[in-house]
Amino acid sequence: MADSYPTSDGRPRRSGRPRRRGRKVLVTLVVLVLLLGGLAVAADRVAVSVAERTIADQVQQEVSRQRIDSAAPQVEVAGFPFLNQVVAGRYEQISIQLRDVRGSVQGNAVNLPSLDVDARNVRASLDTLRTGQGDVIAETVDGTGTITYDSLAALLDRPGLKLGERDGRLAVTAPVDILGQELTVSGTAEVTVGDQGQVALKVDEVDAEGLPALPLARTLLNQWAQGISIDVPLPELPFQLTVREVRPLPGGLEVTADARDVPINQRVG
Repeated sequence: MADSYPTSDGRPRRSGRPRRRGRKVLVTLVVLVLLLGGLAVAADRVAVSVAERTIADQVQQEVSRQRIDSAAPQVEVAGFPFLNQVVAGRYEQISIQLRDVRGSVQGNAVNLPSLDVDARNVRASLDTLRTGQGDVIAETVDGTGTITYDSLAALLDRPGLKLGERDGRLAVTAPVDILGQELTVSGTAEVTVGDQGQVALKVDEVDAEGLPALPLARTLLNQWAQGISIDVPLPELPFQLTVREVRPLPGGLEVTADARDVPINQRVG
């Protein structure tokens, strides 16, 4: 029973000890709740790390199966809490970063310094994450990569050809022999996506300093431009990605691609 003592009017007054005890109990409960919450968050983050490593391993297997070389994939699983997604077997978003990607077209190496992939509404069972076997299926996959201009120029197979970006267009420079004179040709090209997912080039502005003022010289220059106005095949991209858009940037040709209902791992079991 709490201590009490009389007041000036004779009524007992209780001391404050029970209230202090109540406050201590409340503080203890709050601390316990915070500790349990912290442990739950820590467990959630550990589970995310395990899942990311498992998916990264499976992505590496899938990329290798397609005979594409790259640095080790970096995987990030979005959404919190993660464990709720595990139970449901569905994940909001999985981001995959591939660096130093190297494919091949007709024996020529094609380099993509980066390929960033976002897989959304991904289905993967708990057993798949636990064993590394089974399917990881993404409802939609969006990818953005950059092809080096040196790789693209090599596919065109024109000696001395240099590609780059100028005012948002593909810039073209090359040495060309016209009527016995070696001239430096420069111009720009329109870049679009062909029917089969190739890079379609159309050189529409071209000139050469010192070009002889002869109709034949201009005809030869235009013929050279037409000779590189072709569809350039690209290497097969991982995750069944289909190219939808290409855009010249200072660092290379940006490629935007997408796919639906895609396995982002190699089927093992």
